[in-house]
Amino acid sequence: MAGIDFFIRPATGTTSSDWIRIPNTDIKVKLTRRITRIIVRGGEGDNLHDEGSESTVYSVSGEIGIDEYKNLISIFRTGQPFIHDPFEERDVKVVFASMEYNSDNESFVLELIEDIVSQLDGVQETRG
Repeated sequence: MAGIDFFIRPATGTTSSDWIRIPNTDIKVKLTRRITRIIVRGGEGDNLHDEGSESTVYSVSGEIGIDEYKNLISIFRTGQPFIHDPFEERDVKVVFASMEYNSDNESFVLELIEDIVSQLDGVQETRG
C-alpha cells in the first residue's frame, strides 16, 4: 500500500494554512477499551465489564528533512497539537508520547495519544 499523507498543526493554529503535511507516511492506529475482569472464586470462569472508555494511540513513521524536523520539534514543545485521522476523516487533539528522529537516514517515528477529555469541551460523564 502506498504511504499516507499525515497532517499535523500546532495547538495555536487556527487556519487551514497552519497544517503541516508530511507525505508518504505509515500510520498505525491502536484502539483499546478499559475492561474490568472479575474472577469468580470457587466457580468457573470470570466476569468482564466494559467500562466504555477508549484510548487511541497513533504511531506515525516516515522520512523528513531537517527543516521538517525543526517544525515538528517546535510543535512537540508548544502544547497539544491536532492531527487529521485519515481513517475516520476527523481532526483529533493529541499529546506527544514520544518522538524519534534519525538524521542518518532522515527517518522519524511519532507516538501520539488522543486527548478524549479535551475534545469533550467540558462535558463530564457521571457514573453511579
